[in-house]
Parts: sequence; C-alpha cells; structure tokens
Amino acid sequence: MNRYKKLLGNSAIFAIGSLGSKLISFILVPLYTYVLTKDQFGTVDLITTGVNLVLPIFTLSAFDAVFRFVLDKNENEDKVLVNGLLISFQGALIGLLIIPVLKFMHVPMPIYIYGMLVSGAFLSLFLNFTRAVNKVKTFAIAGILGTIVIAVSNILFLVILHKGVQGYLLSIILSNTIVIVYLISMVGIAHRIRYKYIDKRLAMSMIVYSIPLIPNAFSWWINSSADRYFILAFVGASANGIYAVASKIPSLLNLINQIFFQSWQMSAVEEYSSRDASQFYSKTFNYFMDFQFIGSAGLLLILKPLMAVIVSPAYYVAWKYIPFLLLAVVYSSLSGFLGTTYTAAKRTSGIFLTTMIGAVSNLIFGFILVRLFGLQGASLAGTLSFAIVLIVRLYDTRRFMPIHANKRRILLNHIIVLSMIVILFLDMNLIYAECLELIFFAIILFYNRKMFFILFVR
Repeated sequence: MNRYKKLLGNSAIFAIGSLGSKLISFILVPLYTYVLTKDQFGTVDLITTGVNLVLPIFTLSAFDAVFRFVLDKNENEDKVLVNGLLISFQGALIGLLIIPVLKFMHVPMPIYIYGMLVSGAFLSLFLNFTRAVNKVKTFAIAGILGTIVIAVSNILFLVILHKGVQGYLLSIILSNTIVIVYLISMVGIAHRIRYKYIDKRLAMSMIVYSIPLIPNAFSWWINSSADRYFILAFVGASANGIYAVASKIPSLLNLINQIFFQSWQMSAVEEYSSRDASQFYSKTFNYFMDFQFIGSAGLLLILKPLMAVIVSPAYYVAWKYIPFLLLAVVYSSLSGFLGTTYTAAKRTSGIFLTTMIGAVSNLIFGFILVRLFGLQGASLAGTLSFAIVLIVRLYDTRRFMPIHANKRRILLNHIIVLSMIVILFLDMNLIYAECLELIFFAIILFYNRKMFFILFVR
C-alpha cells in the first residue's frame, strides 16, 4: 500500500471512531436552539471554550506527549503511559484550586467545570495512547460509545428533565467517564501500570516536549475563541448565542479535518526522515488544500436552505457570519497541517511562536473589528489571524521541511469561493442565486479534479 492510500485508509478508520462524536455536536444544534435560550447557548459556548483553554495547562499537555513518545520505537509504551498518567494526576490535584477561584469569580457551576476538566484530561490521554498503540477498533468503538451517551443524555437532561446548562455539562462529564471506563478495560490500562516505570528523566523529557504546546494551546484558543469574549463585551450574550450557532456549520468541515489530522500525525512522523519527505508533505498539503476549498464551496452552496431547516427562525440570521468563519477554518486547518511538521521534528517551540503571532493579531483585530462591525467583525478577525499564522508557518517550516504550496491553485480557489460569498450577500432571487452558486461549485470541482484520482494515480 502506497503512502497516500495508507494515509487515507487510516483516516477512514479514525473516522469511524471520531465522526459520530464530532458530528453529534452539529446534529444536536436544532435541539439546542429549541430548548436553550440565546443566553443559555452563549453561556454553554463560553464554558466549553474556557475548558478547552485550561485543559492543556491543567495537564501540561501530557496527552500530546504520550502520543508522540509512544510512536518512538526506542521508548517503552507502558512506561510512557505511566509517566503521562503521573503528570495528569498531579495536574488533577493542583486543579482542585480552580473550584474556589471560580466561586470567587462568581462563575456558575464550578464543580461541573472541574469535572469536565478532569474527565476530559484522562479521556484525551487514553484516546491518544489507544491511537498510538494502533488499537484502532477500540478507538473507533470508544467514539461510537461516546456519541450514543451524549445523544441519550442530552435528550434526558435537556428535553425530559429540563436541566438547561447544567444538563448540557453533565452530559459531557457522563460521556467522558463512561468512555474512560471502556478504554481502561479494553486497552488493559490497569495491567500496564507498574511502579517501576516511573522515570523522572522520561517524565521531564515529555514535559520539555509538551510545555511549548501549552502556550500554543492558549494562543490557538485566542485565535479560535477570544472573539466570543469581545462579542460578550461589545454586543451581548444573546449575540454570542447567534455566533455559537454560526460556528456550528464550519465545524462540519473542521470535524473532517480533525479526523484527517489523527491519521496525518502518524504519517508525518513515519515519513519525516524519508528521502522524499518534502515532496510527500508538499503533495499532501496541496491535496488537503484542494479539499478545504471544495468543502467550503459545498457548504456555501447549501448554506441558506440548510439554515432554514436546521435552526429555529430566531437563529436564521446566523448565516451571515458563516462564510468568513468557513475561510477561518480553511486557514486554521492548513496552519494545523503545518503544525504537525513541527511535531514530527519535535520543534514544538516553533508551533508556539507562530501561533502567538496569530493570537496577538486576533486580539488586535477582534478589539477593533468587533467594535466596528459587531458579529461580522469577529468572523473577520478570526479569518485574518489564521491567515497570518498560515503564511508565517509556510515560510518558517522551510528551515527544516520545505513545503511547496501551489500558488496558482491557492489564488484561483480563493477567487471561486469569494465569488460564492459575494453571491450570498447580493439581494437576488434565491433560485437564481442557487443556480449561480451551483455553477461556481461545478467549476471548483472541475479545477481540483486531480484530488479525486489520488488513489488511482499514485
């Protein structure tokens, strides 16, 4: 099996485990928009994005280190797991301090937030270990199990018991916990833990590797989520609910990207030292770029009809903020692709530095543009900041892994997608507009047709 088929084959396997859990957040949008008010939805969004911010700090990104070090052939996988667990347990104990801090700051439901942090930390660690030791079937079933629990518990807590925000958070904690128990059983976690495997040298090596990923995660969170706080400050919590719904449509593209990255991380490490690594990375990058623009064009094509069906009328206006959020996903995904190059080379400091540039840009753009243009300013701020990260990483990675992006394809794909965005905002008959959108979508499919023959021509 050639490298491209292996990459896509692994992506398909990981999709089985990840697609359901990723897709469920989109499928449940109609439920959330009918059972949660705009203020409640905005609160839920702020809490979950805040948890994602604190999680790497809470665990010193031990889950990332476990994945990368298990892939090293000269490391004992059980020893890596034990030291990753040790780091995470210490983080969980120190993290107890977050409860009184949240209470002092009058943040609602601090115990639930701590429960999300702890369960999320160990779930990430066990999932990364399962993936690294190639237990793909177990990984897939874990994803399916988590999806079922989330769906059932959301119906129970939100629809039947009317628990609101509390029920939403409790669903996440319950799902994480059940999947953790499943992974402990199926991967034999308990049998792998030995006191003799505690190794300060290895633990320090893992921490040195992962520490730059902590500020990187914070910076990436600023790029992805800080705009919500500008919206809260300058526009209001209800507007944040609209923005949260708008973010769900681009998440369709992003969830596929995250599944691909699970496979790409493995291929990037395996092929990093090969003679034609630069060529392999470059071709994969360009094919991945083609997919990003095709996916964005496809979502733009169905955007208005889709929004009319899946959300309540009060949230329909969210469609206006989706086009630029889609471009933000394109740029962030391409930046994430380049980020795996730093990971494969164990140059995690480069990930942090380049992301920090984007974070500072996002804060500046967010502060200015949200005040000027409201919600649209937030989407523009994210788009611009991720574009900056992409450009910086394309130039920076040339030092150790040159990736040659096809500039002509980048330009023409942009022209097509931006044309579709302009059509969306023109005041014209919906059927006529959809016909024009369909023509542009056909053009982008034809222009990037080589992507569809990758399995046959390589």
